[in-house]
Amino acid sequence: MKKEKAVVAGTSIDILVEGGYTPTVISIAKGQKTKINFRRTDANSCLEEVVISDFNIRRHLPLNEQVTIEILPKQEGIFVYTCGMSMFHGKIIVK
Repeated sequence: MKKEKAVVAGTSIDILVEGGYTPTVISIAKGQKTKINFRRTDANSCLEEVVISDFNIRRHLPLNEQVTIEILPKQEGIFVYTCGMSMFHGKIIVK
């Protein structure tokens, strides 16, 4: 299993949804509101939805449109996000 390097988000980060998520692993600061901008360019129906269950988020991702999700993490940890069928995965690392 390869170890993926986390991309530091700052207050905003763009994630391309095409055959998975790019970047797959992002790092954000605890207590800082962060906008995660998803843009789906893949017509695969599995990728039509993103789920971040630890934050009670489930959003539809229309093809070729940006969907912004704001999160404000109150605790450190690793939080997984998935497609609606849980076939594609990404990670949010909160420090």
